[in-house]
Amino acid sequence: MAINATELREKTVDQLREDLVNLKKESFNLRFQQATNALENTARMREVRRDAARVKTILNEKAAAAASTTEA
Repeated sequence: MAINATELREKTVDQLREDLVNLKKESFNLRFQQATNALENTARMREVRRDAARVKTILNEKAAAAASTTEA
């Protein structure tokens, strides 16, 4: 279940940061499961990594937009 970028753009910065923390926790848990040979869905690791990248991208977009509005 990949996160849609349009859904992320509707969220606040605090919600995005919370999502990023949760994704990092899930990534850690998945890596731990892989190390103990308990991981069943290996594709989930890729999804989580890409979702985290999406969240970071949206956060950077919002930061750039805020910076450009304060400059003008």
